[in-house]
Amino acid sequence: MESGIHPEYRPVVFRDKAGGLAFLTLPQPSAGGAPITATSIHTVDWEDGNTYPVIDVEISSASHPFYTGTARVLNTAGRVERFQRRYGLVGTRPGTAS
Repeated sequence: MESGIHPEYRPVVFRDKAGGLAFLTLPQPSAGGAPITATSIHTVDWEDGNTYPVIDVEISSASHPFYTGTARVLNTAGRVERFQRRYGLVGTRPGTAS
């Protein structure tokens, strides 16, 4: 590998602004195999005493409704029947002779 042309590959802290979760990780390689280099001007002192760049994200598994169990469940039962009652389309199809 040629030296001097590749970006620095180092640990980064990702912090969820909504959920308060923060985790230290090495960014995973992209589809082409090259590491994703996440940079930030902000830093954070981590639990191990080192300082790492921090990237704030809007949502993660700590705050996403699907993972937290607070997702809204829509009541879809009866929607087709309500539509058919409203528009009187029960048992009729376009193009069929009755």
